[in-house]
Amino acid sequence: MPPADPAQLDVDARFLLANERTLLAWVRTALALVAGGVAVEQFADDVAGHSWFAAVVIVLGVGCAVAGAVRFARADAALKRGRVPATGIAGYLLAGAVAVVGAGLLVALLLS
Repeated sequence: MPPADPAQLDVDARFLLANERTLLAWVRTALALVAGGVAVEQFADDVAGHSWFAAVVIVLGVGCAVAGAVRFARADAALKRGRVPATGIAGYLLAGAVAVVGAGLLVALLLS
């Protein structure tokens, strides 16, 4: 199927801009996670397993950036086809992973 002529598309620019803002929120979260991982590595020397926790948090940040980019691309394509984009489960997975890592860091702090 050939791509639609952009001049004939009836896509509300507000939805495209909202999708872009959502991507920027994912990137902001990814940067915060990477910075948090670096902070754990630099400043938590007295916490057992701090390097492992730092690596996990940094990997979460990278995963967050990738998930945000994939979500943006899928939503952009759906919007340009005139469809409602699927939400997916990336947000739930990220929230769960951050909760698990946070609980693990809390336990490590309490045991140190």
